[in-house]
Amino acid sequence: MKLITLEEHFSDKTIAAANSRYNPPASSQPKELTDFYKDRMKFGEALFDIEAKRLPYMDANGITMQVLSYTSPVSDRVPAAEAVKLCTQANSILARRIAEHPDRFAGFATLPMADPKAAAEELERCVKELGFCGVLVAGQYQGHFYDEPQFFPIFAKAAELDVPVYFHPALISPAVQDYYFKSPSWNVIVAGQFASAGFGWHMDVGIHVLRMIMSGIFDKLPALKLISGHWGEMVPSFLERLDHMFSVDIDSRVTGLKKSISEYYKGNVYLTPSGILSSMQLDYLVRLMGAEHILYAVDYPYMQPGNVFGFLNDANLTREQKELIAHENAERILHLEDRQ
Repeated sequence: MKLITLEEHFSDKTIAAANSRYNPPASSQPKELTDFYKDRMKFGEALFDIEAKRLPYMDANGITMQVLSYTSPVSDRVPAAEAVKLCTQANSILARRIAEHPDRFAGFATLPMADPKAAAEELERCVKELGFCGVLVAGQYQGHFYDEPQFFPIFAKAAELDVPVYFHPALISPAVQDYYFKSPSWNVIVAGQFASAGFGWHMDVGIHVLRMIMSGIFDKLPALKLISGHWGEMVPSFLERLDHMFSVDIDSRVTGLKKSISEYYKGNVYLTPSGILSSMQLDYLVRLMGAEHILYAVDYPYMQPGNVFGFLNDANLTREQKELIAHENAERILHLEDRQ
């Protein structure tokens, strides 16, 4: 059984150095939290090293292909003109690395969200010239969610090109962190983890996907496909409640939506585990969404589980369902069959 995994992160030291000029200094956060993350970030070199680290991990875990993406190569503090140049450079570098192992890697574009028109143009270049199979966006841009009208050209281009947009977590608003994720009874490490990879990031990106639905974008772009990691970032278990609270029959005059929230979600959104290899969540989401809407992802190198192949191979699913999740959905939605 082939395995294609989608949320697999890559970086380049030239791009990282250029971006770091715009990031706040590490001294802006408490030393205890900085030291904690340094200890947890021992996987850092795996972001850059394909030959010595990434390929051996893939081979050891039965991963046929990774779809590589920069999690966050361009800070939202980078001026728009510089962001365009940096993203263009980053995508070209990634394309060259993919070309060294075209049977093992594919790519998601990174885009200069500061300039939506340029971002749409760069997405077209990435798909048509570089052979990329989608785009990954992380968080928001300077507190603006991507359901806002100025970002529409990016999603219109993705729909036109028939490539998916992967919504990935990122840092959340300091105001939200202060309101939800701080307490005098917690130390800074607990607060920091709770506000980020422990919960806060995922709450934020789940809300982001719902905002896209409620903006009506799928009525305007019915072919648009979104991908949501970490088993849907908490949203799937609330679809029934959302449908009840936003009844199409009663509330369509208010929302302007033609379908229920769950109809859009089950029709236009695809889910991945992002390395959370939970059989209970897999079973639930296959029943809820159908195996046709689940793809595989490890979240390498942030997650490096050792049972990547075994988890899916041993799952309580039919052979057909396993093949869909393992590679067939990715081949269809990302047009990877065109490369083989």
